[in-house]
Amino acid sequence: MFDYASFYKGKRVLLTGHTGFKGSWMLAALHKFGAKVLGYSLAPNTTPSMFEKIGGDKLCTSIIGDISDYDKLLKAFTDFQPEIVIHMAAQPIVLESYKAPVWTYQTNVMGTVNVLEAVRHTKSVRSFVNVTTDKVYENLSLTRGYVETDALGGYDPYSNSKACSELVTKAYRSSFFNPEKFAEHGVSISTCRAGNVLGGGDWADNRLIPDCVRYSLKGEPIIIRNPKAVRPWEHVMEPVFQYLKLAALQYNNVSYAGHYNIGPEVSHCKPVLDILQLFVKYFPGATYEIHENPNAPHEASLLMLNIDKSKEVLGFRPRYSADDTIRVSVEWYTADARGEDMLAVTLRQIEDFLQ
Repeated sequence: MFDYASFYKGKRVLLTGHTGFKGSWMLAALHKFGAKVLGYSLAPNTTPSMFEKIGGDKLCTSIIGDISDYDKLLKAFTDFQPEIVIHMAAQPIVLESYKAPVWTYQTNVMGTVNVLEAVRHTKSVRSFVNVTTDKVYENLSLTRGYVETDALGGYDPYSNSKACSELVTKAYRSSFFNPEKFAEHGVSISTCRAGNVLGGGDWADNRLIPDCVRYSLKGEPIIIRNPKAVRPWEHVMEPVFQYLKLAALQYNNVSYAGHYNIGPEVSHCKPVLDILQLFVKYFPGATYEIHENPNAPHEASLLMLNIDKSKEVLGFRPRYSADDTIRVSVEWYTADARGEDMLAVTLRQIEDFLQ
């Protein structure tokens, strides 16, 4: 087990997207390990939000701002002088990208440019991790998992914008943070392509588990539009701890810098219907109906990741099965429904995951 607390205690970490679902889990983990965190993000875009549920504004110095605002972003970097930057701010929803493609590209592409430019002008930074997505690959509906050297693409504006974010990062690495010149600049740069993350605290529209929770709490059947779609489902803690481990490893050793897939084994990738049935198993009274829409915007039907590189280089081993993932997620939501202290619940789930 990597000793997260020993490394992160007292480290200055700038986290973009700290008010989002994944960002809030990252914030809780960094808080647990004693890091000094500056969060930079838009205000939470869901009501409720995990950030509010865990009292996120008390766990860090929180700046509400847009990564498209370069001057404000650079000032945050300059004032805080971070050692580690984890870039999670994004427009993360495929269907939303069809409605707002310009905003999606502005956030996911130029936002990445702005963050990397701020890194370039902040001499304290030693480690940068850009969080993208499994959807960056040109999706050919392959029955094998995509590897890090496969062609980037992205059918929809979200997926394509994240592929562009990968290319931006590659260009900055080559031009300004070349590993061969590490002695001159001292910065390690990586990207992580995570699978479909699930977990407590997500209330975004058009996501499987939040939709399941919303329908079930109202006593209504869950409506599923694409039951056969296969995805690399994983609990949110799987990628969060790999981002943290990678950021730490490359902090002192540039040889770890690169591109990494983070997801379940290919043999553990599941169709939507399987995940739905697990939810019904653990959420009392939940039911579902399938309403396929042939006119719905395009979403890939088959997507799996090959994680051999992460296993070999980072020592990554997925900890939770799909069953574990749904069970723990439902436990989080039901604890919230009972009015429990959700920071305590979140920290307890983190502790259980790390055991």
